[in-house]
Amino acid sequence: MSSSVAERLGIKDAISTKIELRQNWSEDELQRVFRAAYEQIFGRQGVYASQKFTSAEALLRNGNISVRQFVETLAKSDFYKECFFYKNSQVRFIELNYKHLLGRAPYDQSEIAYHVDLYAAHGYDADIESYIYSTEYDNAFGNSIVPYYQGFASIPGMKTVGFNRIFELYRGRGNSDNAQMGGKNSRLRTKISLNLANGILPPTSAGTSFVSAAPTLISSAARGDSRMFVVEAIAGGDTRVAVRRSRQVYTVPYDRLSSTYQEIHKRGGKIVKISPV
Repeated sequence: MSSSVAERLGIKDAISTKIELRQNWSEDELQRVFRAAYEQIFGRQGVYASQKFTSAEALLRNGNISVRQFVETLAKSDFYKECFFYKNSQVRFIELNYKHLLGRAPYDQSEIAYHVDLYAAHGYDADIESYIYSTEYDNAFGNSIVPYYQGFASIPGMKTVGFNRIFELYRGRGNSDNAQMGGKNSRLRTKISLNLANGILPPTSAGTSFVSAAPTLISSAARGDSRMFVVEAIAGGDTRVAVRRSRQVYTVPYDRLSSTYQEIHKRGGKIVKISPV
């Protein structure tokens, strides 16, 4: 992509950002890694992150973990959950994981369904690991490169529609993922469920946010996905009290899985089993 095209689309900074922690690094280089990781994983909320991960920073500085493991620590943290998991629908959270951890947008419904099912079967940590320890992550970033927006460039195995879709998720480096028009709802679900490409309109002037070629619809169940799930959970409560906590069972449709997960977690409960009806 030429620099003039990148400038017109407002992505010149995004496609030129590649931060790697090489051998014999200096403290300045390490600090660039920290800043790049916080910005990529948390977006605008990254300015609040540095004080929360001093222990993880020390582990990376001392060579006890890799950049990949540092990213994993950020994505599994309570702060990441507070920023993106609890505040968004399930599909929106998946979109943000693709954006933050793989630097691209999901291509089709099969990728969305895969992560919905993985979370239901194995939980939050396993879902995060599926991005970070994937072959795609390995080939793009390995152990020493901070994830960046590879979706703006040509990458092996990339579907053409992915270039269009990333513009629905990336709105500039200073934009907040939780303050965009559309709130907690998915940006891609409608076009993905219909197997349609997203349109691209460049910003009206340099530095402004992108304008969607079509309005974002309120999230609804993906076409053809009318599955029902039984969610079994142990009720939350004060674990210091020696009482048996009650088991609760919920029967919910696919499009309510996200809100059910979040409600159980917020009440301090624990999901023990999720199964399709």
